[in-house]
Amino acid sequence: MATITVLARTPTGELRKPPWIRVRAPTTARHAEVRRLMRAKRLHTVCEEAACPNIGECWHERHATFMILGDVCTRACAFCNVKTGKPGPVDPEEPERLAEAVAAMGLEHVVITSVDRDDLPDGGAGQFARCIEAVRRRRPQATVEVLTPDFRNKPGALETVIAARPDVFNHNLETVPRLYRRIRPSARYFHSLWILRRAKELDPEIFTKSGIMVGLGEEREEVLQVMDDLRAAQVDFLTIGQYLRPTRRHHPVMRYVEPAEFDDYARIARAKGFLMVASSPLTRSSYHAGRDFARLQAARRARREVG
Repeated sequence: MATITVLARTPTGELRKPPWIRVRAPTTARHAEVRRLMRAKRLHTVCEEAACPNIGECWHERHATFMILGDVCTRACAFCNVKTGKPGPVDPEEPERLAEAVAAMGLEHVVITSVDRDDLPDGGAGQFARCIEAVRRRRPQATVEVLTPDFRNKPGALETVIAARPDVFNHNLETVPRLYRRIRPSARYFHSLWILRRAKELDPEIFTKSGIMVGLGEEREEVLQVMDDLRAAQVDFLTIGQYLRPTRRHHPVMRYVEPAEFDDYARIARAKGFLMVASSPLTRSSYHAGRDFARLQAARRARREVG
């Protein structure tokens, strides 16, 4: 029989973090080196802006997830730590500075995401394409993964990104449909599914990817239904991680999911046909993304050689 950990609450009524959520503070020299590079190139990262718990590990390994189009988002999702407000103009030099940072870090797999830019006619899609193209010029051996907004009501935006040929197209569902009004009030679950399905239709050779957080109040059967919806949209990769509340202004953590339950989700997802599954308390969209993608490519090459 599975054991259930009973967690105490803080004086403010919040659940105390369990032992499996503990992470080390980012204090290494290599972490500081990456931070200096980001400042020198005037680049933003989701690692910092979204208060990712894995920043110490990833930056020590000289990995970072670039966040383009500024650090101010036009939406206000209940789970996200990124600032909300009126963004500044698009920086035409950002793609080249990003590519320079990629080359300086020697990245083999580059992950590029952005804030939502509902203020732009293309939702920022053109900047995604320019960043992909700049990385290809500076670091042609690197694979490129993009994690995009939903580009809602922006004609041609998705087509612009797919035409730039990223190796992986990622768009996160974030949570189950029942919780969208509370967690993602400016997004629509079935539109996000459509984005993923349409990306595969536009280029069947591109790997598609999505992720959700658990601990927001979802039920197990709802998570399994999301898996089925994603597979129906021909999504290849799935990530599942624990939601962590950035501040007291954000949605509270309703439950800390046990590691064994994450393992169970991973087993079920693989059985449903996902090519790559990352499911753990500290999993995030880009956590170990390069390593996982490299393993998948190696496995596919091995199968071709055997066949």
